[in-house]
Amino acid sequence: MLLLLLPAVLAVQAMAVMELRVPEQPVVALYGQDAILNCSFSHPNVFNLSDLSIFWQLTDTKRNVHTYSEGRDLLVDQAEGFANRTSLFPTQLKLGNASLLLSKVVVADEGSYTCFVRVQDYGRAALFLQVAAPYTKPVLTLQPESNLRPGDKVALTCVAYGGYPEGSVVWQDGSGRNLTENVTVSLVANEEGLFTMTSVLTVMLEPNSTYSCQLINPLLGEDGFAFLTITGQNIAFPPVALWVTVGLAVCLLMLLVALAAVCRRKIKESCEEARREAEEAKEFDEDETETAMTPLKTKAVA
Repeated sequence: MLLLLLPAVLAVQAMAVMELRVPEQPVVALYGQDAILNCSFSHPNVFNLSDLSIFWQLTDTKRNVHTYSEGRDLLVDQAEGFANRTSLFPTQLKLGNASLLLSKVVVADEGSYTCFVRVQDYGRAALFLQVAAPYTKPVLTLQPESNLRPGDKVALTCVAYGGYPEGSVVWQDGSGRNLTENVTVSLVANEEGLFTMTSVLTVMLEPNSTYSCQLINPLLGEDGFAFLTITGQNIAFPPVALWVTVGLAVCLLMLLVALAAVCRRKIKESCEEARREAEEAKEFDEDETETAMTPLKTKAVA
């Protein structure tokens, strides 16, 4: 009975699953740079490279990324997008290193990769590759730039180019208050899959106010910061307020003219009244003099 079961046991051992080790966290690769997709295995016995097979493929689409078998690379069925961009580490294969070197990473490389290894027994494991590209320094502009009035609605536009993946933009005013809820964001990809991010903040204009935008790449951290200060030179004096000021100035001028005329009339009246009083006093003195001399003249005649 034991002899009958022995071949079955050997068959199970021959099909045992080999344990592979790959990164648990996503591998982050910079756009345009080389990336290593780590995959390692251990085997208890010494083996020949002719007995080793390594097969890398895209997990979702099953497309062939790189194949090694019978001591050499077999790239006939390799997906076109990976041509001349993949290689293994030949001197480290016997040490259990089945890692893949991926050159000049592009956005389309992002995704899940499965590493297959077989040396008598076999194993497989998957890892995830994320692509990251830094954005340019944000450029912050104001629209419109002139003929601005306090209380007008203005659009502040923050633009950054050539980044990946989609970032986030944080808006703040000069006091550090978060204004991000009032923004609109657009994302446009170029032929390489890199993004141009445009964030627009609409605010009510206030003189001597400062606004800033901060672009954050979720994989690389902060990519850039820009700020803009709106001074009194950017703001035109409101036409309505100008007419009100002119009107007040005219009214004040007319009031001053009227006041001057009243004062002049009052002064003139005061002068005439003083002159009349002087004349009346003179006439009174003359009458008193004549009254006093009249009796003397009468006595002399007698």
